[in-house]
Amino acid sequence: MTTRVVVVGAGAAGLMAAGFLAERGAAVHVLEKMQRSALKVRISGKGRCNITNAMPLGDFIENYPGNGSFLYGALHRFSNQDCVRFFESLGVKTKVERGQRVFPVTDDADQVANALESFARAKGAMIHYHHKVLGIERDPQGQLRGVTTLHQGKETFIPAGAVVVATGGLSYPGTGSTGDGLSFAKTLGHTIVAPRPALVPLRVEEKWVGGLSGLGLKNVRLTVHNPQGGKESYFGELLFAHFGLTGPIVLTASEQIGLWILS
Repeated sequence: MTTRVVVVGAGAAGLMAAGFLAERGAAVHVLEKMQRSALKVRISGKGRCNITNAMPLGDFIENYPGNGSFLYGALHRFSNQDCVRFFESLGVKTKVERGQRVFPVTDDADQVANALESFARAKGAMIHYHHKVLGIERDPQGQLRGVTTLHQGKETFIPAGAVVVATGGLSYPGTGSTGDGLSFAKTLGHTIVAPRPALVPLRVEEKWVGGLSGLGLKNVRLTVHNPQGGKESYFGELLFAHFGLTGPIVLTASEQIGLWILS
């Protein structure tokens, strides 16, 4: 009997999971609450999509924000180089830029997102938009039954033998990342570590910054001082936005800033 698998979320992780599961014979249904797949991918890298980084795997893990060693096993099974080969197999040619950053040759994030969606569909996965998953359901014995969704104002139960939660975090609500997966996990009995900002732009109080919106600077050194003592320094590209600062070094610095603020 073919196992029905529900994948919650049609982002990069959900689409890749759906494609590989369907390739292995599962009947896969991807439920996406937004109107389109991979919305966060489509706006990533200022619309260019920084797919991965080509540095050696040891350096890659060391530079990963937070506890990179946690991903040691996963990245050895599917490394940054495997990621590049995967996209090349889908027709997305890549290039390596300064800092070993990997982009599509076309500089088009939509190409990356569309390739992921086409991969899932080509393997047999079904993608359903405007389906908001309300909860993951279990029977009285604790066995998985399926999911309850909201579609066009109507609640529907979809049975499943397995559910993959690929909903992202809380980083960009406008793309659908509103923390649904955290709620599902908590309901199922998992302990949730309070989320904190990481790899996010920074809002600033100074009004003059908004007047420079759109200005990008290269070879900039950004130094962040901890109010409790100590500092961290970052070198690379910075971009002024109407709300504050963004760009690669700002996103990287936000990890440490979040730790300091919430410590």
